[in-house]
Amino acid sequence: QVQLVESGGGLVQPGGSLRLSCAASGFTFSIYAMRWYRRAPGKEREFVAHISGNGGTTNYADSVKGRFTISRDNAKNTVFLQMNSLKREDTAVYYCNAILGYWGQGTQVTVSS
Repeated sequence: QVQLVESGGGLVQPGGSLRLSCAASGFTFSIYAMRWYRRAPGKEREFVAHISGNGGTTNYADSVKGRFTISRDNAKNTVFLQMNSLKREDTAVYYCNAILGYWGQGTQVTVSS
């Protein structure tokens, strides 16, 4: 059974930082690329970041490039998203994903003064 458990969200002020974690189970974690997505209020889910199975290749949405960093620890079946210089428009529920159609509960990130 594929399980993805996101954590680390919270309320931060603009310019602040958060580190999100996603604990995965139910599949061979190390051979799957991992991705972070987010869904802001009233908007469709959008791609945020990608990391290859061995961590050698990363890719980011233009909106977060230079501010967010995706990483993974295959020994712990965990993927991370370090978010710096947060903006109000980063407010969303953040989800990790490995296999299309399988999602966790997400973790809420709210950026507000």
